[in-house]
Formats: sequence, C-alpha cells, structure tokens
Amino acid sequence: MSNGTMREVYIVDAVRTPVGKYGGALAGVRPDDLAAHVVRALLARTPDLDPARVDDVYFGNANGAGEENRDVARMAVLLAGLPVTVPGATVNRLCASGLEAVLQAARAIAVGDAHIALAGGVESMSRAPWVLPKPERAFPAGHQQLYSTTLGWRMTNPDMPPEWTVALGEGAELIADKHGISREAQDAYALASHQKAVRAWQNGAYDAEVVPYEGVELPRDETIRDTTSLESLAGLKPAFRKDGGTVTAGNSSPLNDGAAALLLVDEEGLAATGREPLARIGASAVTGIEPQYFGLGPVEAVNRALAKAGRSFADLTTLELNEAFAAQVLGCLAEWPELDPALVNPRGGAIAVGHPLGASGARLAGAVAHQLAAAGSGTGLATLCIGVGQGLALVLER
Repeated sequence: MSNGTMREVYIVDAVRTPVGKYGGALAGVRPDDLAAHVVRALLARTPDLDPARVDDVYFGNANGAGEENRDVARMAVLLAGLPVTVPGATVNRLCASGLEAVLQAARAIAVGDAHIALAGGVESMSRAPWVLPKPERAFPAGHQQLYSTTLGWRMTNPDMPPEWTVALGEGAELIADKHGISREAQDAYALASHQKAVRAWQNGAYDAEVVPYEGVELPRDETIRDTTSLESLAGLKPAFRKDGGTVTAGNSSPLNDGAAALLLVDEEGLAATGREPLARIGASAVTGIEPQYFGLGPVEAVNRALAKAGRSFADLTTLELNEAFAAQVLGCLAEWPELDPALVNPRGGAIAVGHPLGASGARLAGAVAHQLAAAGSGTGLATLCIGVGQGLALVLER
C-alpha cells in the first residue's frame, strides 16, 4: 500500500448489456460469458490501452452457486482474452455487489495499489441453480430438499430471529405500512418508471453505454413495458400478502440477467487510455439497518456519503436509486424531504429496466457517470438497498 497521499480516481468508461428477463433472451448465456462480454467490450472502446496494464479486475455477483463459481472476475478475464497476468476478485454485497466492486477498485487505485482497474458485476437469475445440502448422516433413505438460489433466503440459520428473515416482498410491505404508502402510489411510481425508460431508449439516452450480446436478439432492456397502464397494474394481485397487500409483480423489480463493467484509473492510468474521463469518484458510505427494513438501507448511506463529500441534496444533478420495490423507493423518498424526486432515476429504474442482482450496482454507477458526462458537469449519486439490511451509496463528480 502506498504511503503517499490518496490519488484521484476517474471513471473513463462504463458499459452494460441490455438487461434480459427471467427465462428470456439472455437465459441461454452463461454468466461468466456475460461478464467476459462486458470486459471485452469495455477494453475494445479504449484501443490505446494495453490490456496487460490492467492491474486488477473486481466483479460483483450475488449468487455464485452456478456457472459463475470459481471467481467469476478471474473467469471473465480469461474468457475475454486478457493476458493471464491480469488477476480478478469477486465480491458479494448481495444487491449492491456491483457497486461494491466499483468501490474496491477505486480504493485500490486511491491508495496506490493500482493505476488501472476494471470493476463490474454480473448475474444470471435464469441460470441460478438449485442446490442440495449434504445430509447430516450417510445414506439417507428419505427425500431430500432442493433450494433455489435465484433470490432470497435459503437454508436459513434457525438462530436468526424470524422477523429478520421475512421474504423481500414482505419487507416492502412493512415499509409501506411504516410510511403509509398506498397501492395506488406504488403503481403510479411503477408506471412512471416504465414511461421514463421507454422515453430514454427512444431518445438514445442509453446508446452510449449499452453493448448488445453478439448472437442474441435483444436490442433493449427486455422487461420494459411500453403499453403498461394504471389499469393493468391495478389488476395484479398482491404477491406477498393475500389480505390487504399492496406489493405486486407490477410494482416490484423483476428477475433478470445481465452484466456491466467500468474502467477506473488514476492520473497515470488516464494518460495510458488517451481519453477524457466521464466522472470522478467521490465519497461513499455503507450502513446497516434491521434486515426486514432493508429497503430503507439507502437513507442513512446517502446521508453519510453526501456529508463526507461536503454536498447536499441541492447539489445533485442526478440520483440513481435501485428500484427493488416501488414501496422501498417511496419509503426512502419520504425520509429525504429535501430531495427533488424529479432527479431520481431520470431514465427509468429497475422496475422497468430490471435488477440482475450482482450487476445492478455497476449499472447504476455507470449510468450516473454517463449522465454527468452528458450534462458536462455536476454531482451524481448511485445507491442501492441490500437484502439482510444494508445500504451503499457512492457520490460521483464532474
């Protein structure tokens, strides 16, 4: 570790795949191949950079139980054709794994352990396997239980208090209870997310960052619905509470597949790229909260990150807040009365675009960087709620 002063860290570029729906266009693609694709595409966009100059690769992944096992970051390096001398590390902070990867890469550069690093995330929820625990004794005669690794709790420790281990959707219902968020408000928010995403794609707002997967017909994010309406959303049944529930499949993020990657550098690394950076890494913060209220995790994380950066909500140009559930977003907004809601997810959020767990944090960081570059200057923020009760936030500047 360097003993000198902390170095400035820049995001030179950011790419992502279109997000596929569960069982959809990307379901036939292995997650390690998705990760390799965004690594390869990212470096291809900076031809002056010798890939051998990359000091490390950090990738977020939430499951790690299937084809992305054995350190998917390193697998992406090898599959993308980078020199075998380029290492890779996989990190897991559940829904914020991709943003955690960005932060770990930025820290390595800031302290002088690296000049150039890649950071990203990947998830194939379609291909997440079932897992079978080992039996407690040999040669069991009875049936054994398989667990799905697609989403949420499995093989839960019996010492965990039951109120902590509720389903993610029930956690969203608890936030709706806490803040008096109606079904109508959630559906209206979900509709707006789709409408903003449709406009963003039509206006070319995503053209600078989306790199389609070769051989797959997926021109844009697969779960965006052009024709959804308040009437169609209102017709959906509650997914978690049968009696009096407000959280539905329509006002929740879907299950998805996708990958994202960013190129991070210091001043020396920037010279090697021959490019102008999109944005500069600012302050970050991570916090914990009661697990059942995981959706409110971003509240304190954002407050702390802004305070560290010497910024306020009034300074923000854009804020990308992962939309795990409409109730969760509205709950966070209720606790940030000074934030202009129009700044949040201006190109649509995860309810429309999708939430491939390990990739979403990297997608959000890249989205903020591209938005700041398009604006020419400003302060942006990327943040996610995290299952089991955490929040992570990153401030970017330009």
